[in-house]
Amino acid sequence: MRKVLLWVLAITITLGSAVYQRLTGPTYPLRGQASFLGQEIKYRLPRSAESSGSCQVIVNLPPELSGRVQGFLQFKRHKTENPWNILAMKQEENRLIGYLPKQPPAGKLEYYIHLVSGSEEVSLTGEKPAVIRFKGRVAPAVLIGHVIVMFLAMLFAVRSGLAALNRQEDPTRLTKWTAILFFIGGFILGAVVQKMAFGVFWSGFPLGSDLTDTKTLVAMLAWIAALASGRRTQPKRGWVLAASLITLLVYLIPHSLFGSELKW
Repeated sequence: MRKVLLWVLAITITLGSAVYQRLTGPTYPLRGQASFLGQEIKYRLPRSAESSGSCQVIVNLPPELSGRVQGFLQFKRHKTENPWNILAMKQEENRLIGYLPKQPPAGKLEYYIHLVSGSEEVSLTGEKPAVIRFKGRVAPAVLIGHVIVMFLAMLFAVRSGLAALNRQEDPTRLTKWTAILFFIGGFILGAVVQKMAFGVFWSGFPLGSDLTDTKTLVAMLAWIAALASGRRTQPKRGWVLAASLITLLVYLIPHSLFGSELKW
């Protein structure tokens, strides 16, 4: 019964970490709201798109603003001195629709959405633009496999740490499975995903600044150290607990932060 409760706790912590990753990552849609002509406009702007075509950007307007507001997309390549491009958005019922031109994998655009009515104008995101990164198509089977295995790696990492705190439980098997899952999910499936999406197998330390790759490396090294601490006996509990805590800490870093980026 106690082991069941520990698994439930591990699953809860892992799910909480996964939700945090989803809400804080720089490639997940940018959500917010802006006030214009006395109405609140909620937006959900894309920050990731496939390089196979243009990226559609949609703004849903309150019924009261239908037909009264024009929309404009202002964009340029990220971190360049290139001039801004401005495109008018098309209105369909209560929606404004625009398209950002496709970019090569890892290419980024920064963009604003301006709403105009007569002499009134507002930028949905204020003075700070949204930034979108384009990527190559990743085979669904590979991506799903990568996500599942990394989720399991995180789950076993948390469960191993709880086993290290439980003097009545041997954390050896859990520690081995954690290391195996991290290796498969991060260094095999993760490398394939990175190659399909951005053209390289690895862009973390020491080859680049991708924190997703780098934090996977840090976690992997922590679990190798935990396994090595036991040598021919069971891993030392302190090392296993430390590896578990290190994994939790690196997973607090938002996914895709400082990810692969094309240098224009």
